[in-house]
Amino acid sequence: MKQNSNKMYLNAVVGLVLMLGFRYLPMEMPGITPIGKQIFGIFLGTLYLWTTMDPVIASLLAIFMIGASDYAPMGQVLSGTFGNPMVVQIFFMMILMNSLQTNRISAYIGRFCMTRKIMIGRPWVFTTVMFISSVLISGFVGAFAPIFLFWPILYEVFSDIGMEQYEAYPTLMVILIPVACAIGFTIPPYMSNGLALITNYATISPNFLGKQVIINNGQWLFVSLSYAMISSAAIIALCKFVFRPDVSKLKNLTLEQLNRNPLPPLNMKQKVVATCCATMMVCMLLPSIIPSFPGMAWLSANSYGLVILFTIIACAVQVDGKPAFTIKEGIGNFAWGTFFMMVSAIYIGSVLTNESTGVVVFLNTILSPIFGGMNMVMFSIVLLGIGCLLTNICNSLVIGMLLQPVIATYCAQTGVNSAPLVAIMSIFVLSCAIATPAASPFAAMMFGNKEWLHAKDIYKYNVVIVAMELALVLLIGLPLANAIIH
Repeated sequence: MKQNSNKMYLNAVVGLVLMLGFRYLPMEMPGITPIGKQIFGIFLGTLYLWTTMDPVIASLLAIFMIGASDYAPMGQVLSGTFGNPMVVQIFFMMILMNSLQTNRISAYIGRFCMTRKIMIGRPWVFTTVMFISSVLISGFVGAFAPIFLFWPILYEVFSDIGMEQYEAYPTLMVILIPVACAIGFTIPPYMSNGLALITNYATISPNFLGKQVIINNGQWLFVSLSYAMISSAAIIALCKFVFRPDVSKLKNLTLEQLNRNPLPPLNMKQKVVATCCATMMVCMLLPSIIPSFPGMAWLSANSYGLVILFTIIACAVQVDGKPAFTIKEGIGNFAWGTFFMMVSAIYIGSVLTNESTGVVVFLNTILSPIFGGMNMVMFSIVLLGIGCLLTNICNSLVIGMLLQPVIATYCAQTGVNSAPLVAIMSIFVLSCAIATPAASPFAAMMFGNKEWLHAKDIYKYNVVIVAMELALVLLIGLPLANAIIH
């Protein structure tokens, strides 16, 4: 315990040294202003602390350090951070969607997926249903819900049919659930890291391109969902024809085993919460899908407030004399680390690219010789390859935000539409961050499951999966994004 405390203090000191000391380094950074050097140091220190410490502490420290710098007064920084309407939307979105798990609605969805008769006696149908169910539940219910739902069920199934820990198929299935979660949680444009990256690019794009680039929600959803389904099919095929684990025992699985411990019928409280969440998601997507339909202009103009509206509705509806939903309930198990990391990352992105820092000029000066002679195809290949490597070393959200200015700089020089590449890059770096413990929370959960997984097996399978995802995004994902996103 003392060793962990000492390590935390050491990491805190390193982060603070970067934040406060970088500005004094005698190094030439073309175009960077004195304010820019302060902000750049704070940015580097924050990157380090995000990787090594509690993200809440790291994120709040970053906000404080910007307020204490010469960039802007503390009041202006706090207003720009927590007064951002997108931050308010993210906060209420996380509260409302969290209610799907606190009310165990995700358990009903998971049980429905698990008990389809088509899976009985068909091992690879079982695998496919489990994987795609995890993708969809992660995308539309909760990022980590499939892990908590399906891992315990899988353990029971393997025990019943005589499969042991560390056998090839159990190992592969326990790995595939978090892999599916990483793919699925990139699907919706109105939740989690996808929302953060879309917002970040809308914030920084005017500083590079002279205009704001807002990625269309409906187009993102179509591309991300299509890419997720293509990736799912390819990963299942990879498992069946390349990894080829022994699945003969799975043919003995019965529907009675899957139906063990049946859930009671949904109560009225659960129905109200599920209806509010589903209706909210539909209302946020419809303006992107049918923009000319009556009422869509109003929904689009008030999109930031829709989640507040449905939170109010859920709280106002009475079930047995009590609210169907309360804020206190939604705060339960709230992912504060994720929230504060997104909030601070969005603000740091806008600060870094502000004209007063000179970072845009610096990037143009540095990147022009590197990417200037590349056509769009070669640039995309190099960028996505770099993204694939970095996202499996550092936090995937951070890498997505780091690469967005690189894309904006290149597109500003070449006149190419940046939206398709930004969108597919963002989707890709989030979904393939599974090869090392530092890549994402999904990867960390895999490596932490010592009871069922050996680290060498995770590396063996996931490195191949990531390599295949890189090939898929270059051959299918990028052309699809170029065709759909405008």
